[in-house]
Amino acid sequence: MWDKKSRFTVLVEAFNADLYRYAIWLTGDKHVAEDLVQETFTRAWRSLDSLRDERAAKSWLITTLRRENARRFARKSLDQVAIDVDTLEAVEAMENSPEARALGRALDNLSPDYREPLLLQIIGGFSVNEIATEMQLTAGAVTTRLFRARQKLRAVLDDEPDSEAMP
Repeated sequence: MWDKKSRFTVLVEAFNADLYRYAIWLTGDKHVAEDLVQETFTRAWRSLDSLRDERAAKSWLITTLRRENARRFARKSLDQVAIDVDTLEAVEAMENSPEARALGRALDNLSPDYREPLLLQIIGGFSVNEIATEMQLTAGAVTTRLFRARQKLRAVLDDEPDSEAMP
């Protein structure tokens, strides 16, 4: 049996990048995302003994991150400002490509009801059933939201002017 420090190290190494990518999409700010991931792992360390099934670790950590993000808003009232999608650095290698900017704008314009399950599936790698559990919805509702999210993205991206893609 592994000791607590070894188990924690494995969790951090296995899921740090996924949590960070998801936090970036949730917050739109790399500094806030880093803080969320750090707080998520701090809480994970404190309650690591409650994790009985290692296969559930990713879902457990994503849930913790989502709750930490919600706590951020519960702690204080924040002024809402428009987030410049071009500042998102979810995938550094692609951040300056016209395709990445167009996709970022399209995702930013999706309502949270559609954006969140799509990001959980794409970035988090969650199945429909896992997303349903995470969001407290039925699998059918998640499937519908994923379908509609893709439809809306496709419609927006099909209408995107090609002039940005030209040098």
